[in-house]
Amino acid sequence: MINTSLKKLNNLKKHFYGKRIAIIGDMMLDGYFWGAVKRISPEAPVPIVEIDEEFFRFGGAMNVAHNILTLGGIPFPFGVIGNDNDGRILCKLMKEKGITEKGIITEKKRPTTAKTRVIANNQHIVRIDKENNNPISADTEKKILEKLKKELNKIDAIILQDYNKGVLTENLIKQIIELALKAKKNITVDPKFNNFFSYQNVTVFKPNRKETEDSLGIRINCEEDISKAGQKLLERFNCKYILLTLGENGIALFEKDKPERRIPTKARKVADVSGAGDTVISTLTMALTAGADIYDAAYLANYAGGIVCQEVGIVPIELDVLFNAVEKELT
Repeated sequence: MINTSLKKLNNLKKHFYGKRIAIIGDMMLDGYFWGAVKRISPEAPVPIVEIDEEFFRFGGAMNVAHNILTLGGIPFPFGVIGNDNDGRILCKLMKEKGITEKGIITEKKRPTTAKTRVIANNQHIVRIDKENNNPISADTEKKILEKLKKELNKIDAIILQDYNKGVLTENLIKQIIELALKAKKNITVDPKFNNFFSYQNVTVFKPNRKETEDSLGIRINCEEDISKAGQKLLERFNCKYILLTLGENGIALFEKDKPERRIPTKARKVADVSGAGDTVISTLTMALTAGADIYDAAYLANYAGGIVCQEVGIVPIELDVLFNAVEKELT
């Protein structure tokens, strides 16, 4: 991508529009309460936060869906919410953004996964989590698969976005991959520790350094360790590409019978890394679906992740912001 022409870049951007991407995984709601601390509670030695503002954003796999939307695509999220107020807020946000709810299943006995952050005097005071990490039921698995089958012919690619909140069970992962392979759909994966080795035969497997260390039982301390880890992942997963994300050290790209390639991170002022991984998998999938080769797709994804790290809180990448920034670097 560094050596690409502006003509090629603009042509790639045009092909982002209208791409239909399924996002299957743990849908979440992120809540924010902003205020100020002016006194300590008489009930206990804790600060009293007087709330000035509260708002809600997409989190988890729903943030990936939001990134697909802001990149010009059409997201099809598949996941589970609860019959609760957080679920209703999440559905309201989806309606406001024009994101379909066809793939969302409501479970009465399962809460909507929600993370509420309390921020006072520009400091993060506490985070309150509501979740149930138990695997979804066989009946819910079946419902997700049935909904996916109905939409599969309309979908250009599939993202499996795992946060270990119970939606992506071993059985569901296996069946989704089988469906995708039969339908010849690209499938990209952002894994977590549970079921890490269930993602066999996918197009792109994108773990980060810690997930790789924990799952392989190794430590990555040097360049040689990175190379060995990437080769081990290629062997274990039989996938087309491994993208090992390394934080400030960029991305290591591995492909069978080809030399390892690196995409360095552009130096930026980092304000918040929240949601950067969501942006990377979204941009990567959109770029591949738009016709980019794996290196160009990884380059764009890495660039997009760096841009959103400059923002406070979880924000999606905008298509024009991404391509204008890359174009500026090329000229």
